[in-house]
Amino acid sequence: MSAGIGTGHIKAAEALEKSFAADGRVAEIINLDALQYTNRLFQDIHSGIYTSLVRSAPDFLGWWYKTSDDPWRTNRIRQTLERLNTRPLVRFIRDFSPHITVCTHFMPANIISHLIATQQLQAHLSIVITDFDLHAKWLSGSSHRYFVAIDETRAHLEMLGIPGERVTVSGIPIDPVFQHPINRKEERLRAGLNPEQPVLLLSAGAFGIGPMELVVERMLGMNSNVQTVVVCGRNNELKQRILQIVEHQSTRFKVLGYTDEMHKLMKMADIFIGKPGGMTTSEAIACGLPMCVVSPIPGQEERNSDHLLEEGIAIKCNDLTTLPFKLARLLEDSNRLKRMKINALRLAQPAASSTIVDTLLKDCQPLLSFTQSQRTAIALAAQPESRGRSYSAGLASSHHSKFRN
Repeated sequence: MSAGIGTGHIKAAEALEKSFAADGRVAEIINLDALQYTNRLFQDIHSGIYTSLVRSAPDFLGWWYKTSDDPWRTNRIRQTLERLNTRPLVRFIRDFSPHITVCTHFMPANIISHLIATQQLQAHLSIVITDFDLHAKWLSGSSHRYFVAIDETRAHLEMLGIPGERVTVSGIPIDPVFQHPINRKEERLRAGLNPEQPVLLLSAGAFGIGPMELVVERMLGMNSNVQTVVVCGRNNELKQRILQIVEHQSTRFKVLGYTDEMHKLMKMADIFIGKPGGMTTSEAIACGLPMCVVSPIPGQEERNSDHLLEEGIAIKCNDLTTLPFKLARLLEDSNRLKRMKINALRLAQPAASSTIVDTLLKDCQPLLSFTQSQRTAIALAAQPESRGRSYSAGLASSHHSKFRN
């Protein structure tokens, strides 16, 4: 189960669906966008408003991300609203009665957690976190297992009191097609690119969001031997505007709309330029592709960016006026590009979806539920800077009290 808020949650669920379907131990699988089983107002609040804020008020999203990063603080109100608006979804889940449920968004995870806790559903619940960092909304009162992108997120969950054996560092599930090798030279020729010249891949994501036109305008001034593939997603208006901008340098720019060959584009490129969403980032590092981060959404994308910079996988351009300079300098430093590629492949987990499926089909962990005192301890552990001495006491109680199975 996922939720159509952005595209990453949906794509992660699709990757898992493919891996479950390819496994002979699975009799039946259903992949649901939870929002499709709610009313229009609820959909607009979750998906439409989010997309609108990404475009017009990203700083507000960053503020909200930090403000709401407090375990269970708003759970009662949020869960009440979800239960009132998701009754068709609850009926469907109960009628299907799955053995295993996997959620790539916290909204359906909370609903299933409640159904399990109230004994309305007998199922195994796992939560797949689709960013590199952990936000408090991913924490569930009752679940069996978490799947995370990196060791640091597992360490974070353990410090909050989640037993380490309940957390698997699988990576974020991406389409299994990213595991397939390509002939780089042949694919460049097929795309109408010179196989001997550097290729930059600029992406606006599936919805075509971001300062794409300004980025392209800046890149017009780069060295004439640099080729750029621009992916505009489903935003056809953006594609037409970009085509007009590059009209006089069309041999250097390939402008595309939505594509299902991102795995090939990433493997034939030398640098990826775009926003560091969890899914996009995982796909890029699976291809060993160095990144240039531009305009990350405050909150989860900024934190993803921090991890990429720390691991030596990306550079970040805070001011687009310097974009041509930063890209040119990186392209001239072949040793640095090589190190970044090695760093990316070291962190990559292209088989994440298969790892998750295999783990779940073998998993025998009983249900893990938190008492109110344990929830309080986790909340204290998550905010040590504002809790003072209460932090160590709360964390200790979290670790030493017996979890209810």
